[in-house]
Amino acid sequence: MIKIGFVRHGITNWNIERRAQGSTDVPLNKEGLLQAEKLADRLQVEDWDVIYSSNLARAKQTAEIIGNKLENRTIHFDSRLRENGGGLIEGTTEEERVAKWGPDWRELDLHREKSESIMARGRSIMAEILNEQHGKNILIVSHGSFIKSLLREMLPDEDVETSLHNCSLTILEKADVEWKLKLHNCTRHISAQSLR
Repeated sequence: MIKIGFVRHGITNWNIERRAQGSTDVPLNKEGLLQAEKLADRLQVEDWDVIYSSNLARAKQTAEIIGNKLENRTIHFDSRLRENGGGLIEGTTEEERVAKWGPDWRELDLHREKSESIMARGRSIMAEILNEQHGKNILIVSHGSFIKSLLREMLPDEDVETSLHNCSLTILEKADVEWKLKLHNCTRHISAQSLR
């Protein structure tokens, strides 16, 4: 049996402003730090062996807060777990993108990372993690769109299109050949008032 817990990082000011973050290194805000603390309290009473994390500040901070509660857990930081690169849209809101490039901006080449590149690094890091941590319970702290890309590939028969909440927990388990979705986008550790 192998278990993976995917954690989306805590909230940032850009999340609140609905700005595309991508590979821009945006830190957690005060609420995001509190969300990470609440998730860490929850995970402390669960069984997790190792932590992997994107090396972008918002994920790194989330992972470090969790790691401090889960004493003696190694944290592996890896750039392959970064958010999908947003190219020219990083730092902009939907309204700003429409004003600058028009309503069909998604059809333009704005130097956003291609899905082939996203999945190549996703497959690479997941193969490495599963090889090195076989049979362990693994936490992976990353980013909403990147985690969703992985979930689509690992769970082709599940509906995993919902946008992931900040500091949500999604758990997959595999006993035989296929991954099973045990928990999706769960934020019971955070009060309803702090969700955006």
